[in-house]
Amino acid sequence: MTSTAAGSQASDATTPGGTPATAASMRAIVQDSYGDAGVLRHERIARPQITGNEVLVRVHAAGLDRGTWHLMAGKPYLMRIVGLGFRGPKARVPGRDLAGTVEAVGPAVTRFAVGDEVYGVGRGAFAEYAVAVEDKLAHKPKSLSFEQAAVVPISAGTALQALTDHGRIEAGQRVLVIGASGGVGSYAVQLAKAFGAEVTGVASTAKLDLVRSLGADQVLDYTRDDYADGTHHYDLVLDIAGNPKLARLLRALTPKGTAVLVGGEDGGDLTGGMNRSLRALMLSPFVGQRLAWFVAQVRAGDLERLNEFVDSGQVTPSIDRTYPLDRVPEAMRHLASGQVRGKAVITI
Repeated sequence: MTSTAAGSQASDATTPGGTPATAASMRAIVQDSYGDAGVLRHERIARPQITGNEVLVRVHAAGLDRGTWHLMAGKPYLMRIVGLGFRGPKARVPGRDLAGTVEAVGPAVTRFAVGDEVYGVGRGAFAEYAVAVEDKLAHKPKSLSFEQAAVVPISAGTALQALTDHGRIEAGQRVLVIGASGGVGSYAVQLAKAFGAEVTGVASTAKLDLVRSLGADQVLDYTRDDYADGTHHYDLVLDIAGNPKLARLLRALTPKGTAVLVGGEDGGDLTGGMNRSLRALMLSPFVGQRLAWFVAQVRAGDLERLNEFVDSGQVTPSIDRTYPLDRVPEAMRHLASGQVRGKAVITI
């Protein structure tokens, strides 16, 4: 095909809705209101612009996480009040986790150049191009595909911070991971093993084989096994499932153990799991064990540290399914069903 023919073909291209495509446009998933996966549409929109310390990434793959579902649904409602957008999302294009190639850099960017393969967190990852702040990106591990790298940043970063910054994990400790088959949990099991802990993973019957494959020393089926029955006690408990009563977490701990609350899906539409998390913080000073809760932050330093675990083979992303960009609504429904084993990824 000649360049003239190629240009003619590009100018004749249209969006999924029939709007003519332009060289400065891109395919993206957009939403103008909160709701279930039905609010997501596949359209062609203008490419985002960058400035300062921002990086324009040509997205090859994007990851799904529970936080992205909350941003789509606008729940808990407290998120809207603190800046998400009261009646509808301020950011039309959803998606945070991404992996791709640097397309352009802002004038203040020093760590990346055009053509670099990167991964991290950006704005509007469910699109052909997304914007990321420099300090939320790292160079993609060479041992991972773009699809694998795209499901690392938020979930693995959260697991790392839960274990180290808040759990203060030490080699030889007994660690219990509740919700071990999900995005954060699948990384928590592997990272805890890498830190030299003895790991017990809690999951549903259908996902126990996955948790074993991640390296867990023991697995418990939450439909029939009670981790708080007094048979065993743990130095560190990561509650990623987000629904056990605080009393059960305390019963599972050693007298000086620590429980870190990572998730919180129960608690209603207004505040979600924050009520339980705040109760844990208030209770912690009055009991022998320590209860901790945190909001994970995406940091380039954590991504670079994760690169070491990935390149050494101690951590491997577990991908359940892949979906093309126009099937993001289907991927969101699968995520909301609770059936995802590990992570789901969007390929672009």
